[in-house]
Amino acid sequence: MGILPYFTSDLPGVGGVIKQRPEDFRVDEVPLYQASGQGTHIYFRIEKRGVATPVAIARIAKYMNVRPGDIGVAGLKDAQAVSTQTLSLEHADAARIAAYRDPQIRVLDTTLHANKLKTGHLAGNRFAIKIRQVGPADLPAAKAILDILARRGVPNYFGIQRFGARGDTAALGEAMVRGRLDEFVAIFLGRPNPDDPPDCKAARDAFEVDALDRALKRWPRHYADQRKALSAYKKKHRPAQAISAVDRRMRRLFVSAFQSAIFNEVLARRIETIDRLTVGDLAQKTDSGGVFRVEDLDVEQPRAENFKISPTGPIPGYRMELAGGDGGVIEREVLAKYDIDLELFKQAGALKAKGTRRPLRFALAEPGITAGEDSHGEFLELSFGTPSGCYATVVVEEISKNRQPYIRD
Repeated sequence: MGILPYFTSDLPGVGGVIKQRPEDFRVDEVPLYQASGQGTHIYFRIEKRGVATPVAIARIAKYMNVRPGDIGVAGLKDAQAVSTQTLSLEHADAARIAAYRDPQIRVLDTTLHANKLKTGHLAGNRFAIKIRQVGPADLPAAKAILDILARRGVPNYFGIQRFGARGDTAALGEAMVRGRLDEFVAIFLGRPNPDDPPDCKAARDAFEVDALDRALKRWPRHYADQRKALSAYKKKHRPAQAISAVDRRMRRLFVSAFQSAIFNEVLARRIETIDRLTVGDLAQKTDSGGVFRVEDLDVEQPRAENFKISPTGPIPGYRMELAGGDGGVIEREVLAKYDIDLELFKQAGALKAKGTRRPLRFALAEPGITAGEDSHGEFLELSFGTPSGCYATVVVEEISKNRQPYIRD
């Protein structure tokens, strides 16, 4: 659908760039609960620099001689960043975990808890982001945008990270949901494009001409899922076996990316009114997460203005409820555009998705912006907290107005 629209489209952006260096993008995980200090699961907090969470997990799993899936994680953190987050591993040697070091990852502390960390077990994240190639002269314009976001909320788009470096994870998820297994394999292992890293492009080029042995040799070792999928596919050219070889968490992310693309389009069509309710909306309570149907705007709109509730959009699934009223019309139009029957989400096999609702906006916690200068030049530094599952890059994009397409055409 091209570039997603801005909520503050009437205010010019300041430009600038982020993530020129890992230390320019700092994110610290805010836990949902404190570890009890007792139990069979080691909770260990890591600091990672310039490496993706799945890669960090794979390295630690190899060091501990366990499967990556044995390590619990609450959420994924940006690769091009310095971030702290907590992981878990049951029946492990805490001293051995604490001793783990590599040039990009270190363990900060360990404790005990009764259960494994699972996706979503975090309250949110705290960010400190330097925007480069801008400076003090840009501060008033940036602050004007941030003030609106703080007062009315931030569009709760799924950010560019959701859709992968190639912008193809939504297409992979759609292929799974629709049962188009050959299409999944074609995208996952082939379909080279000019922006692919040279080593990966060589592997994809080889797959395109059915040179599977050469493709396997070309895939870099750290592309474990592609290598496992290709090894499985080589045996009998059965796409189902190739897909089964991909890590289950990655397959879930692909389906989630397809759901996310649908949500983003609904949100884009409601962008001007993300803080305004309509009769028939399904609104979510900020404190409890409960969802209810809006009937009395005179009662509910003041609660929305105080961030106690927000309108929601669809994360489609076979048990998801659609909104009524004007919001429901938009949701049905988007589903029709994608030719989506919600029952399709039962066809993702063991990954069948029930669906849920997601707020159209999120509130910023303690937002601030300052101007500074260091050895690399002038910058603006944004600081704020977000709830779990919300994307800091969307805040930056509103201020800079340099958003790129999230999904490859």
